[in-house]
Amino acid sequence: MTKAPQKNIITNAKDYALIILGLMLYAFGFCAFILPHEIVIGGLAGFGTLIYFATGGLIPVAVTSYSCNLLLLALAYRIVGKTFVTRTVFGATVIALGIGLFENIFMSIGHPLVPDRVVSVALGAILCGVGVGTAFIHNGSSGGTDIVAAMVAKKSNVSIGRTMIFVDMFVVTLSIFLPFSGTWDQRIEARIPMIVYGFMVTFIVSYCADMVINTNRQATQFFIFSPKWREIADKVNREAHRGVTVMDGMGWYSKHDIKILMVWCRKIESVTIFRIIKSIDEDAFVTQGAVNGVYGKGFDSVKIRMKKQKEADSQTANTLSETPTPTQLVRRSNREE
Repeated sequence: MTKAPQKNIITNAKDYALIILGLMLYAFGFCAFILPHEIVIGGLAGFGTLIYFATGGLIPVAVTSYSCNLLLLALAYRIVGKTFVTRTVFGATVIALGIGLFENIFMSIGHPLVPDRVVSVALGAILCGVGVGTAFIHNGSSGGTDIVAAMVAKKSNVSIGRTMIFVDMFVVTLSIFLPFSGTWDQRIEARIPMIVYGFMVTFIVSYCADMVINTNRQATQFFIFSPKWREIADKVNREAHRGVTVMDGMGWYSKHDIKILMVWCRKIESVTIFRIIKSIDEDAFVTQGAVNGVYGKGFDSVKIRMKKQKEADSQTANTLSETPTPTQLVRRSNREE
């Protein structure tokens, strides 16, 4: 087996392992800290919670969410494509198994693991967000509103994020219709705080997921101005194991030519770069900037699905066939006149 295929197998195995870990973390956070307080959150987990409490616990959350995922994927197959569906089936299966496992454990206790509702909900939302973010950065998907958003994005100009927010808020709001033995005013008084908690969970999950995704991709860019640029560049290569780009510049005040070092590194490696610079030239002029992503050797690889040659040729042919010729443009102009 050559090194390249072996490396791909190891990378894919690592990705799948971390996707499973992230989705299990989501299932644990949801079942241990959110579900016992009867709070409905967004997505199919929230819809499953609605069915669970509406039926008095007869239909488990995992069964509802997994069934709806499969139904949505069947409807979305022609729209979003085979790759998206295959990846989402895996994620939906893992999260359904996780929720099914933890739901039986924590709902059979008879009381919430953390009695304080605010603390429990916040902790559960953070765990869910970290889990979703971990799965996402390794090309995983839990399905749910992702499927609806992907279908809407294919057929309209509405963004995926906006669609997910609307769908999640709609699911959370439906919790006001859960069975209640009081008057309508009493129902509103009892359910509105739960809806607010549901909104809170939805936004905390989104925020934590974004934090995990951005922290994983965030890098730092340095511009270093120093007469000892050779020593700094050599030491960055040797000790920090990072590449250095040397550029020519001119100080307009002094009118002298200078060398500028440009270095990219991970955020956690920034201190190492500063120590190297300070150990050689304490008077060096340094700028540091955050970079959302660096792709290439030594950093992240670009993970996108390339179009097959036949697909590209087909699209090109369609574009050319739809482009009017000069003669057609003249005829169309004459008709309009």
